Amino acid sequence: MNYKLSPSDFAFLYEGCKRCYYLKVVHGISQPSIPLPAIFSKMAGLLKDHYDGKSTKELHPDLPPGTVNYGEKYVQSNPIRLPSHNATCFINGRFDIVVEFEDKTYGVIDFKTGKPNEEYFNLYKRQLHAYAYALENPAPGALKLSPVTKMGLLYFYPSKIDQESIEWLSYEAQIHWEEIPKDEGWFLEFVGEVLGVLESSEPPAPSPNCQWCGYIDKLKDI
Repeated sequence: MNYKLSPSDFAFLYEGCKRCYYLKVVHGISQPSIPLPAIFSKMAGLLKDHYDGKSTKELHPDLPPGTVNYGEKYVQSNPIRLPSHNATCFINGRFDIVVEFEDKTYGVIDFKTGKPNEEYFNLYKRQLHAYAYALENPAPGALKLSPVTKMGLLYFYPSKIDQESIEWLSYEAQIHWEEIPKDEGWFLEFVGEVLGVLESSEPPAPSPNCQWCGYIDKLKDI
């Protein structure tokens, strides 16, 4: 088997319930989706448009000189083959933005609305490593940007309102940059863990906190 892995699923789906993750990847059975309010998609689009073509110094002063040259592009990796695993997998997803630095290296940046959350750091770390790996090890015809030398999260937290007129009100957001150190070995070890889950002949036990699995179990008792 060659499993298709989505970077976004490495965060809350995989961590929240490995049974639901297994069912989605192996059998194509997804949890019921909760529609994302359109306002969040609108905000994300405005952010990408705002930073398109901008200097890295307008993102954060700690970033090397460069320009935001890529936004919302799809990536797909070559198959990942790991020792002790019969199955393979590949990364398929879409990043927020990629910066091209003046030294011809690249940085992968993900936008987050809200305050930095230490609990979620490692979850987002998986996601950004997946994008970086796919860009450096692309499938034939897929986007290749290599080497990726920087990764990080750019947080926007609304903190102030300004009203210029009766018809226009604007929010001001505090911006926080959280760099994620690159560690491909750590990422491939995580991918090995994921493959270990997917290669099982039976789905894992449901998470005790998974509301969807709890709902299914209650239906069985009816």
